[in-house]
Amino acid sequence: MAVHEFAIMPQEPQKGQRYDEYEPQKYACIDVPDDAIEDVLPKLNEIDFYHHVVDEPKKGLAYCGITLIPPTSHREFIDAIGENEELANLKALLETALMFGKWIIHFGI
Repeated sequence: MAVHEFAIMPQEPQKGQRYDEYEPQKYACIDVPDDAIEDVLPKLNEIDFYHHVVDEPKKGLAYCGITLIPPTSHREFIDAIGENEELANLKALLETALMFGKWIIHFGI
């Protein structure tokens, strides 16, 4: 089964710093089934994220790439998840990141 991986970033990404390497082992990632992400993808496509670098905002997840999710987008992401039980761990991760003002990194499929 294809999975997306999400983790809280220990440090805020800096302008010009690229995240192009698939390295989920560097973070304490949680796995989220692709079919669960697909359920909320239309809502996520309306939220501001960053793809690989924080220099330009983009809408939606980098589905097959790396997404940098700023604290300012966590509330919308949580709202998009709603009460989806398959995404409960992701919702908890987002709530923790929101509480501490941390960025999240997403490694797509």
